[in-house]
Amino acid sequence: MKRLIMSELPAHSPTVVAGSNVAVARGVTLGYGDHVAIRASDFVIPTGKITAVIGPNGSGKSTILNAIAGLLVPKSGTITTFGKEPQDVRSRVSYVLQYTPVTQGTPITVGEVVAMGRYPITGLFGRMTRSDRDRVSEAMRELAITDLAGRHLGELSGGQRQRVYVAQGIAQEHDLLLLDEPLTGLDLVSAQAIDRIIHAEPERGCSVVLTTHDLEEAKAADHVLLVAGHVIAQGAPEQVLTMDNLREAYGLGALHDEDVATPNFPTEHHHDH
Repeated sequence: MKRLIMSELPAHSPTVVAGSNVAVARGVTLGYGDHVAIRASDFVIPTGKITAVIGPNGSGKSTILNAIAGLLVPKSGTITTFGKEPQDVRSRVSYVLQYTPVTQGTPITVGEVVAMGRYPITGLFGRMTRSDRDRVSEAMRELAITDLAGRHLGELSGGQRQRVYVAQGIAQEHDLLLLDEPLTGLDLVSAQAIDRIIHAEPERGCSVVLTTHDLEEAKAADHVLLVAGHVIAQGAPEQVLTMDNLREAYGLGALHDEDVATPNFPTEHHHDH
């Protein structure tokens, strides 16, 4: 998706991160039980940039997010987030899952879901301050869901629910925003609203990592990880999304040259920070 014109958004004043990379992995092997999802790989996540993790289904994209977030301990190798063990800096990471099941009839409103983003600060039963309430209102405004505040989550479309979860994510204090396929299968209004947030976060100094299977979304990022059971390539989109690399990731003969206009990366997708 092409970058959209961004409105002026209030700063979230994230913590300034020293160094050029928010996450660094060295020879990291990731998996669940006996299953290895990512074979020994090196990669970095640059600070204050948008990183797209792209690859076929089942290639280990979400596994990489889980490791960066400290939800998965590597089988071997090392990974650090903000220069520390990922599980020690979870409070600085906001993680928005692709799909969060909602039990039909659950009596929880949109406003209450977004307010949960403040729980790490207020505690489950703590009182929200004026600042907390302002942050929740701001997040809802940015995702264009203010008018849905009193609606029950189960009444919403898939796109509306995804906007609610992204609003919850940015309502949370964070320096790193992780998004698992945030634009997949959404209506145009929801996709545009979330796309604006993705590109606004680095303007505030936050780093963004999103998984995707869409080449256009990956081309619009600053940094790309191409994965297929291991990290095949990383770097600027035009360096990573080459025909040779894509054939390796998706299988020889699965792609034709006309499927990927590698030499013609639109310059408007790239932006300075």
